[in-house]
Amino acid sequence: MANTKYIFVTGGVASSLGKGIISASIGKLLQARGYKITIQKFDPYINIDPGTLNPYEHGECYVTADGQETDLDLGHYERFTGIQTTKANNITTGRIYKSVIEKERRGDYLGKTIQVVPHITDEIKRNIRLLGKKYDFDFVITEIGGTVGDIESLPFLEAIRQLKWELGKDALNIHLTYVPYLAAAGELKSKPTQTSVKQLQGVGIQPDILILRAEHELSSDIRRKIANFCNVDEDCVIPNNDLPTIYEVPVQMQAEGLDTAILRKMNVPAGPTPQLGPWREFLERRHKATEEINIALVGKYDLQDAYKSILEALSQAGTYNDVKVKTHFVNSEKVTPENIAEMLDGMNGAVICPGFGQRGIEGKIIACKYLREHNIPTFGICLGMQMICIEFARNVLGYEDANSSEMDSKTPHNVIDIMEEQKNITNMGGTMRLGAYECILKEGSKTFEAYKQTHIQERHRHRYEFNNKYKKEYERAGMKCVGINPESDLVEIVEIPSLKWYIGTQFHPEYSSTVLNPHPLFLSFVAATKECKK
Repeated sequence: MANTKYIFVTGGVASSLGKGIISASIGKLLQARGYKITIQKFDPYINIDPGTLNPYEHGECYVTADGQETDLDLGHYERFTGIQTTKANNITTGRIYKSVIEKERRGDYLGKTIQVVPHITDEIKRNIRLLGKKYDFDFVITEIGGTVGDIESLPFLEAIRQLKWELGKDALNIHLTYVPYLAAAGELKSKPTQTSVKQLQGVGIQPDILILRAEHELSSDIRRKIANFCNVDEDCVIPNNDLPTIYEVPVQMQAEGLDTAILRKMNVPAGPTPQLGPWREFLERRHKATEEINIALVGKYDLQDAYKSILEALSQAGTYNDVKVKTHFVNSEKVTPENIAEMLDGMNGAVICPGFGQRGIEGKIIACKYLREHNIPTFGICLGMQMICIEFARNVLGYEDANSSEMDSKTPHNVIDIMEEQKNITNMGGTMRLGAYECILKEGSKTFEAYKQTHIQERHRHRYEFNNKYKKEYERAGMKCVGINPESDLVEIVEIPSLKWYIGTQFHPEYSSTVLNPHPLFLSFVAATKECKK
């Protein structure tokens, strides 16, 4: 295609309508038609990135292969499309202002008064077009976080308004809104959508396509009414009803003609509708699975978005193992030696979840002991792996006071310790071991059996490491260090071969699990839990 096309996805009425899933679905549909795409997220908050945010604020922090801490929507983009996102795919207001202020300090603006328009908006426009200019993409999809009407979104909307004007047919706005159902009146209400579109028009943007989130079927009358009042073609008013799984959204959007409408609006020949073969096979297999397995998530955040990538990786692995994975949150702050048996009753496996800080770690350690002694498949991820190691040191190696120096700086047995180069870091943000690192697997291990290769690359997000001083003791006592970083000799994976499935990874395998390429460790873990159930 001659020019890169730009699609802007905005949201109105309420947050959490699923702009990320819609953006990922648009990417999937255009990709299925043979176009080269990328998706980026612009977040209006002033944090430089979500790395310092509590998961209760913004859900999980997703990490790209190049080591950027980003919004969880980038996880959806990667899971749906199989593309790898980078630092350039997630920009915040904080990063925009930081860049402009640094330029101002250097004197780049030649003494001009720095203003939101044009300096901030120009920086936003530069970042929106960066990927399109740098790489040969046919479509760049840009999701704007927040809701139209939020004060912090205004510079982003102004930048989109300008770009739509400058790019003409090469730019398109898709606006996602909500059509509520009033039970007392027994009808769906279009007024919130009309109001939201008017707000968008008020900042100079006329949406080209409307996607209507609703819990009930939308009649052709209500769609016609919305098209009429919002100046949008009737075939560009697209319903997006609740579905059993997010993975059905691309199929629903294709059936409603979303990709056809996009291509028509942007003067691109549509060609035959792609069949989405492997995607449909995945959905079919998912629907056919009837057997349920129960997996405990032992962690401290009682919030599904905090462990989003883990939940999706388990769900995908379940489909490929022909089972339905039911996850059960176990609050590690409430775990005691007395109640652990009851809390894990009926579980076929457990994930010891990642996290930071002291809160809830003793409960995780108690859970690790119970799972190890009862030979229940266990997957420790990042801090979860560290808890597996601490529990083993306390109860097998006999170091009752073993700990991580993150939790107890004075512990005499710091089986988890900070790396030398991390010791003097004072800034919290972006200073951990982040992104993809090499790892060499030990042949014959369960981990090697899962990956079926010796060299792997996985994404990290942590500061503390397994202390190699204790490595020989662990190995003698039955916990093997089966994954090692070739450059630093750091331990990346531990496992107990004598148990059914007891593996801890210092990295986050969930970040690289996608719908069509589920992660081998999750596939292996779910297979073990299925076997355990028998």
